Amino acid sequence: QVQLVESGGGLVQPGGSLRLSCVVSQSIFSIYAMGWYRQSPGKQRELVARITSGSITNYADSVKGRFTISRDNAKNTVYLQMNSLQPEDTAVYYCNVRESAFDFFGSWGQGTQVTVSS
Repeated sequence: QVQLVESGGGLVQPGGSLRLSCVVSQSIFSIYAMGWYRQSPGKQRELVARITSGSITNYADSVKGRFTISRDNAKNTVYLQMNSLQPEDTAVYYCNVRESAFDFFGSWGQGTQVTVSS
């Protein structure tokens, strides 16, 4: 089973930036899709950004223009660059990997806390 280790979360002031990393335990070269999700207290987990094996990306409307997802196949790592952070971005951020189109639920990391507060 794929293992995922996230890092990069923390406390940041509004308007600040963070970069999250998700290291995957196997080659990501042909992985179908990788994504970042987030969940805040009392809310459902939501998709933030996703990148496919062909590097096609899509983003939640709330983060378009502020967040960027990318992948480094050589390092088996997917990143989420978060700029212009706002308090409403506060959540636990989770990495998800779907190895194929039939891997409907994928594998999840343990999550990393992002807190945006002054």
